[in-house]
Amino acid sequence: MNPTPAPDTFEDSAADDPAVHPVGPRAGAAAGTNEATTHPDAVAEPVTVPGQKSKACGEQHSPEAGRDRTGPDPLDDPDPQAAADAATVENLLRCWVRENDLPRPAGRTLRLPLGNSGTALLVPVRYWSPCGWHRFGPAVLESGPRDAPPVDAVTLASLLGREADGGGAVRGEGADLVGRVADSVRRTAGFIAARRRDPGPADGADLFLTAEQSLLLGHPTHPTPKSREGLSEAEAHRYSPELRGSFPLHWMAVDRSVLVQESAWTERGRTVTAEQIVSRLAADLRLPEGTAPLPLHPWQARELALRPAVAALLDDGLLHDLGPYGDHWFPTSSVRTVHRPGAAAMLKLSLGVRITNSRRENLRKELHRGVEVQRLLRGGLAEEWHAAHPGFDIVRDPAWIAVDDTDGAPVPGLDAVLRHNPFGPDDDAVCIAGLTAPRPWPGRSGMHSRLADLVGHLAARTGRPAGAVSAEWFLRYLDQVVRPVLWLDGQAGVALEAHQQNTLVLLDGDGWPVGGRYRDNQGYYFRESRREALEARLPGIGTHSDTFVADDVTDERFAYYLGINNVLGLIGAFGAQRLADERVLLAALRQFLGKATGLGSALPAQLLEAPTLRCKANLLTRLHGLDELVGPVDTQSVYVTIANPLRPC
Repeated sequence: MNPTPAPDTFEDSAADDPAVHPVGPRAGAAAGTNEATTHPDAVAEPVTVPGQKSKACGEQHSPEAGRDRTGPDPLDDPDPQAAADAATVENLLRCWVRENDLPRPAGRTLRLPLGNSGTALLVPVRYWSPCGWHRFGPAVLESGPRDAPPVDAVTLASLLGREADGGGAVRGEGADLVGRVADSVRRTAGFIAARRRDPGPADGADLFLTAEQSLLLGHPTHPTPKSREGLSEAEAHRYSPELRGSFPLHWMAVDRSVLVQESAWTERGRTVTAEQIVSRLAADLRLPEGTAPLPLHPWQARELALRPAVAALLDDGLLHDLGPYGDHWFPTSSVRTVHRPGAAAMLKLSLGVRITNSRRENLRKELHRGVEVQRLLRGGLAEEWHAAHPGFDIVRDPAWIAVDDTDGAPVPGLDAVLRHNPFGPDDDAVCIAGLTAPRPWPGRSGMHSRLADLVGHLAARTGRPAGAVSAEWFLRYLDQVVRPVLWLDGQAGVALEAHQQNTLVLLDGDGWPVGGRYRDNQGYYFRESRREALEARLPGIGTHSDTFVADDVTDERFAYYLGINNVLGLIGAFGAQRLADERVLLAALRQFLGKATGLGSALPAQLLEAPTLRCKANLLTRLHGLDELVGPVDTQSVYVTIANPLRPC
């Protein structure tokens, strides 16, 4: 087996456009891995451990300080309901600690005063993470009787909502939070129970789809990661990736007088219309004369029929409900984007279910944005980017199809994005959220993540300690995934909302990172300061997509999504799962960022030098009743200031 060169010595080479060509079988597997190869920066920066602690540094004691001394992991409770409740309690506590920028407690118990309730919470600290992925034990009320049961997630949500209410700015949203927490716990319990009964993927399963179905517990710093208001139990079984659901699409026939579409999808140099692509997916579906097919999510189709604008189109004969038809499609981790192994396109469908902080219906500007980015990349930017970083690309959204009313106004919810599917069944493309997610694991009694499995196998194969393998894996990830995203910002002025669910890492046959992909037609920030240069690349850019954003807002969002959510979140997962010392990985990240300042992006210097960072506050965003798809980008969610864990102590 030929050795894989360390990432800093990879030779750049031209690559086929992944928007047209698949990734290829088992991406990077032919490169092989030399067990003795280590990244040149892996131990280049010594790590010191001062005896003092600070808000920024978090865990600053001996290596024993982060070790669990509080009994069995609550996530492994044999009762799925108890495990789900424990996971949600931890999420709520992580949110509260982050959004109030609380320091590490002096002992092994975190005391949270609850002034509006006249008491306090006492929380055992199982692990304190410098990057925010803390692990907590069962919380109790300080004023409660000694034999009182621990505070459950619904009670905790009520207490924290009351505490955050303060002067009444979020009054009324606390009850909504409590309801959604209860919904999230109930659904999570069902996911855990189902996966414990059948933890492993089927033989020969599509690797991309398997990864998309693995995110059982959801975002670790979100209060209601699995709340899906509006889905019945039967619908949840069909529509949930965590339950490996599948369903045929629901089809409408749209009169061409109200059909709208746009496409930059090309095959052999020729543009293919959205209608042509959808017609292939519809196969032998019979259509009324003068109409075109439109695929919908089944839940959305049922709900749309109740909307006056859609009912009018049906009554006027401009829209025909054809019902479910065709092969089954599988929901991916976003729930509304569906995948069918072997199909040329994935479909990003509108879905009016409220998931995390938003109702997931496509906005017309987002449809335009996907096509616009495809044209921008095809205009020469992709060639420049791939010359520097051949292993990374954007999963393109180059076409869409939708419906206008008879006055030419968009009909919300009647649309579909056609996303290129570059993944074959053997391509190991894993979103970082799924990679780090604990879940029931074949052959193990407790929760276990794919990341922990990779590190364990690599450590066994190479004979190296898990910490050294983790550092090597992390450094390769920075080179293969983070560096290309910084290049795109620095060289083109395009910042990506590269959080852990939007970012996929491509793994070789041994589990090392060899490339990456970004996906999401919502998550682009064109820097206002680079408008002229982007206009030169693509005249009229941003006219319909509303994608230009002021640089200060771009800096804030880029630092959160790529810096805090993605990279620091990954470090936190390594630490919380006992795979590596977070301080070592933070030192490695500092060294990487020092070298990355030459890429032209402002983010490396910001992360290295700023004493504080702006961070999205998911709990406060929920308590303020904000929908993150509504309104200007700078007011869609609540941001708070936190200490920067990258600042050396």
